[in-house]
Amino acid sequence: MGKYTLFMLNPWKEDDKGPFYCPDCGVVEGFFAYSPQIRQKIEIVLVDYPRPRKLVVESLGAENQGCPVLVLDDAAPGFEGTKKSFSTGKTFIDDARLICDYLGAVFDGVKPHP
Repeated sequence: MGKYTLFMLNPWKEDDKGPFYCPDCGVVEGFFAYSPQIRQKIEIVLVDYPRPRKLVVESLGAENQGCPVLVLDDAAPGFEGTKKSFSTGKTFIDDARLICDYLGAVFDGVKPHP
């Protein structure tokens, strides 16, 4: 099984508009609440809101800085909805719901109600 890196935005951001969070990252956090054992099986990297997001750019290129994003390696099983970075050639999933579906399938975690 391949290495998985999940880039997530820091869970809490405060500025002159008040405190806020990333709704898509919240969906993935909710998945981990139901399948906490999966959190230990992947690398989770928290990044700050402002762009450029250096670590994400190094992995996927400047055109793919959105979060959350799950980066797969070549040994990871395929899945409908994956994308490939033109800059680095790495495969990734940048949709929160698909990230949850993928992790649930690969690690036998909770799956959404049909």
